[in-house]
Amino acid sequence: MEIRLPRLGEGADTGSVVSVLVKEGDQIKKDQTLIELENEKAVAPIPSPASGSVAKIHIKVGDKISVGQLILTLAVEGPVAAPTAAQKEIAHSVKQESSRRTKDIPVAGRKIAVKSVLGPAAAPSIRKMARDIGIDLDRVAGSGQGGRILPEDLRVYVARLQEAEARGGAAPARAAVSEQIDFSKWGPVTRKVLSGLRKTISHRMTDSWTTIPHVYQFDEADITDLLELIKKHEVVYEKKGVKLTLTVLVLKIVAGILKNHPKFNASLDEVAEEIVTKEYVHIGVAVDTEAGLMVPVIRDVEKKSFLDIARELADLAEKAKSRKVSAEQLQGGSFTISNQGGIGGGYFTPIIKKPEAAILGLGRGKFKPVVRNGKIEARVMLPLCLSYDHRIADGADAARCIRDLVAAIGGFKGERLVLTK
Repeated sequence: MEIRLPRLGEGADTGSVVSVLVKEGDQIKKDQTLIELENEKAVAPIPSPASGSVAKIHIKVGDKISVGQLILTLAVEGPVAAPTAAQKEIAHSVKQESSRRTKDIPVAGRKIAVKSVLGPAAAPSIRKMARDIGIDLDRVAGSGQGGRILPEDLRVYVARLQEAEARGGAAPARAAVSEQIDFSKWGPVTRKVLSGLRKTISHRMTDSWTTIPHVYQFDEADITDLLELIKKHEVVYEKKGVKLTLTVLVLKIVAGILKNHPKFNASLDEVAEEIVTKEYVHIGVAVDTEAGLMVPVIRDVEKKSFLDIARELADLAEKAKSRKVSAEQLQGGSFTISNQGGIGGGYFTPIIKKPEAAILGLGRGKFKPVVRNGKIEARVMLPLCLSYDHRIADGADAARCIRDLVAAIGGFKGERLVLTK
């Protein structure tokens, strides 16, 4: 029985093997994990669809594999179950596509024809659009993660085709590969292979930065009373096994603000050219891990208690740091918060997590002299930066949003922090 990589979800066509948990000759059971695959920012276990003996392993740690690729051959005792619909689809794709698809990839000034089993990575909506207008996606340079083709890539390609036609020239080729520099000419260097997570971060941040017109709205919020409330209630929360933090409080406060300022809880559908306003508030929280930045998502923040948010935040942060967070837990966010206060950062300008419309950066709170009721007082002021997509919101929208956020943080009374049971 040939065990191939199944589909892992929309947009999850490839991954890097981080561990092989079986060896040839092993007796394994159905649903036993065979390998762990790093896809996007998550590490996903790939289970065996049947029991049997491992006859041959066809991949190794570090390999980048695609949907439909052979993982291992399993010797199965007794009758083999009929293939599932998903397995039939994979087999059909491999057979059909491998016989006719090729890609032209420029390498150091020359082109190498490479077989493409499933064609270029692209969403179904992009594939449909390409079919409707007669575009061969193999000729489109993808700027997304792993070369994934985005709506903007298709528009750029069509524009270049039109320019070439107007000049009577040929169709555009893929963009040239960046020149590799030998830094050792100037002194000793150390090279380290870019991890799958860092590649994902690199591709996604580049895509966000180059396709979203960023604008930044700065302000400060008085968190003096908020910190006093945390001190007042933290012992009760600790008895429940959770830690009450500034991030927990800000999550809940921001959820209420987003309900009143829906433009910052929206996304731009670039294909349909529509603004999608979400009725839900799913907030991603940036987590600093040894492998790199990860952003697990807390769903329906506006509906949850502070205790529930504290528990979920701690659980997701731990899973992110141990690389046990699932791909699903990293998806579906409608807004993101990045808090550098614990590290000691001040103001910073975070990059929006596409396809979201905004991200809030929190710095470290510091005592500052503030005029209150005609008197100068020492208050703890929290640096804020709201990065937003100027295609969706304007400066006046952002000013009103951050004004209300500052007022909500400074005026929070903490009644909902009280635990009754």
